[in-house]
Amino acid sequence: MAIVGRPNVGKSAIFNRLARKRVAIVHAESGVTRDRLMREVEWEEERFELIDTGGVCNVDRSSERDVIVDGTRQQVDIALLDASVAIFVTDIESGITALDLEVAGILRGSGCTTFLAANKADTPARDNDAAEFEELGFPVFPVSALHNRGFGELMDKAVAELPHVENVTETDPLRVAVVGRPNVGKSSYINRLLRNNRVIVSDVPGTTRDSIDVPFVIGRGETARHYVLSDTAGMRRLGKVSSSVERFSLFRAEQSVENADVVVLVVDATQGPTQQDKKIASMVVKHGRGCVVLVNKWDLSETTQRQYGPELSHRMPFMGFCPVVFTSAQSGYNIRRSIDAIDHVAAQVKMQLPTGILNRALLDAYEQVNPPAVKGRRLKIFYSTQVGVNPLRVKLFVNDPKRVTVPYRKYLTKALRRNFGLEGAPLILQFTPRRADDGKGRKKSRR
Repeated sequence: MAIVGRPNVGKSAIFNRLARKRVAIVHAESGVTRDRLMREVEWEEERFELIDTGGVCNVDRSSERDVIVDGTRQQVDIALLDASVAIFVTDIESGITALDLEVAGILRGSGCTTFLAANKADTPARDNDAAEFEELGFPVFPVSALHNRGFGELMDKAVAELPHVENVTETDPLRVAVVGRPNVGKSSYINRLLRNNRVIVSDVPGTTRDSIDVPFVIGRGETARHYVLSDTAGMRRLGKVSSSVERFSLFRAEQSVENADVVVLVVDATQGPTQQDKKIASMVVKHGRGCVVLVNKWDLSETTQRQYGPELSHRMPFMGFCPVVFTSAQSGYNIRRSIDAIDHVAAQVKMQLPTGILNRALLDAYEQVNPPAVKGRRLKIFYSTQVGVNPLRVKLFVNDPKRVTVPYRKYLTKALRRNFGLEGAPLILQFTPRRADDGKGRKKSRR
């Protein structure tokens, strides 16, 4: 579902209203959730991708000033190619403008099912003013992003037009592995999560000897996601493993991580992030798994989240893209939020990035910050495409992969996270030389 319209009509406000954040997320990296283009949204138990776009303006392609405007228009065209339904946002205070007429023409030409949201209908008295927009030829709904008015009827109609997609998790459930050091509360967390003492809880480290699989479901209806939750043995330093049984348990725990779609890394709030926590986190990253960091026993902590967050970031900076949820398995604090975080990350690791929007995001990032010259020559990005999920892999066709510096790779990764979110989802950028014909039927690399 794409949100389109001219500038300053409240598109982003409506996007934020519909894509209301389901989890409170702490990041080591600042700015990773700004300027979002896409987010998975849930409306009345239906899930779908919501796409935000820039404002459509009149374009004079002969003017350098309008290069960015032209790029924005291209972004809208790309979004409509990927969308099944469009929300056309207008301003009820301004009435129909020339740009609204231009946007209406774009939408009619796209063939996309369209609903018109006449925004800024902040009071019922303004609802009648929305009738003016009916001449544009789309069903009109007066709404207010500021006061959260009118979205029920609009979204019920719009969601009903989305195509049905098979829920593959019914036959192939997503796997969630709960890992951590001994006695951090993994089994207690699972029991609280399931409201049932399915696994043995004890203060004695090493009570859980094997990985225990428990099925559970998040959501209801046809779009509910089905999971298999795996409790694992506590991961101690190898030097402290005293028996072959414990060694086998560690092997099974790592195998659970490797097979998981999402890993819940449980750390002890009373002890702070330890060196062993960092090693376990490194293992999760090595296997390219989605991850939620769960700070358990928060009811016993003597510090604050504001203090704990920076320490966690300092110890594990490479996990800065992961959601951090402070919980207590004992009291039930934030258990619901942890479920939302798991479900959110599960969506991110399977996300399909539309090729057009992906290329637009990378081009914008490239134009904002040019890559540094390497041996006198700069990197050039020709186009990109997503080539895998879980972990997400994006292939970028460039003039020479050797000109990709580590800082610039990190910059492009952050740029994609700004646009698509991808909280908790590993993102791998693969740079490959674009091949070109040399005129003699042979292929050569562009330098």
